[in-house]
Amino acid sequence: MGKLHESITDELKTWIEAQHVFFVASAPLTADGHVNVSPKGGDVFRVLSSAQVGYVDYTGSGNETSAHIHENGRITLMFCAFDGAPRILRLQGTGRTILPSDDEWETVSQHFDISNPGTRQIILADITRVYTACGFSVPLMDFVADRDTLTRWAETKGADGIEEYQCEKNVTSVDGLPTPLGLKVN
Repeated sequence: MGKLHESITDELKTWIEAQHVFFVASAPLTADGHVNVSPKGGDVFRVLSSAQVGYVDYTGSGNETSAHIHENGRITLMFCAFDGAPRILRLQGTGRTILPSDDEWETVSQHFDISNPGTRQIILADITRVYTACGFSVPLMDFVADRDTLTRWAETKGADGIEEYQCEKNVTSVDGLPTPLGLKVN
């Protein structure tokens, strides 16, 4: 039922762009570290080539993905069809974090809408494995709308409040691994 693809095809790119949610998984190297899986939504994901993807990552209560890929590079992105024909797509590879203070921010950010005041960083992933599976047991669900809660929260906090929040909550992972943001702050 599953199929390994050589790269992200045009058909898969079109399908990815039609999905409203995706999941990001990462983990530290230590066996007792916490595996992280984060849902993402909104117009943040881009297929940049047949072997590279990226997404805008907003300020949140943690920064696990950034810490994990800084430590070991491993990342998996998963998409599920919640409407239409069943399908699961996993993109596996190595990731890296691009911060607004990085030299390549201006070039990379041109591919994304970075206007949300909660924008924290861009996660890029070089994809080494593209795998589709049946998704037969994934439920059918109707998309209602993207939430605007994070945008309203970020607007209320303002730039200084977001920076303070990031310094408090986003400089290390739950396991104490440093994030690139934390390395810039310290």
